[in-house]
Amino acid sequence: MKVLFAVLAYLVGAIPTGYLLFKLSEKKDIREFGSRNTGVTNIMRLKGWKYAVPVAVFDVLKGFLPAFLALRFFRDARLALIASFLAVLGHCFPVYIRFRGGKGVAATIGAFAAVAFRPFLLSVGVFVLVLALSRYVSLGSILATLSFPVVVLLFHGGPETAVWGIAVASLVIIKHSGNIRRLLEGRERKFGERVS
Repeated sequence: MKVLFAVLAYLVGAIPTGYLLFKLSEKKDIREFGSRNTGVTNIMRLKGWKYAVPVAVFDVLKGFLPAFLALRFFRDARLALIASFLAVLGHCFPVYIRFRGGKGVAATIGAFAAVAFRPFLLSVGVFVLVLALSRYVSLGSILATLSFPVVVLLFHGGPETAVWGIAVASLVIIKHSGNIRRLLEGRERKFGERVS
């Protein structure tokens, strides 16, 4: 039963929300426009907040629900970590659209919130601070994700959760490799910039 739950976590996490919404509204593949990924930031730049908000809510839930349900019904903290990691993995590498999905940030937000809420809040603080100072969503996302396992080790006292946080952060960083390159080259778009 737990194995099935973990597999379902990946399959639900792999539902390409941004891709589907853009396909329905524009009859086009969102991966051919903007930053060429299916995530909230690209949707917001291409379609605005009206489309970005529902994508964000659904993608956050994809990360939150596997951990929440594992803790609620199975009472299994390790299953919560495994299932939520698989949900983020599905978001980044969705089987339905040839493994080219989003960058995992929204699903990671949900997973962090379900697994360790107080460290999650501090990571959100890191994101807000970096975004306010730099206006780079990608930089804020990377640093907030990296801060989570550090905060867990310092204040939450859960080494297994910290290791899980490192694994999730690694997925996010891998998916942001292009952003990191553009940040170093000074070519990264700032928050609020739209693309044609």
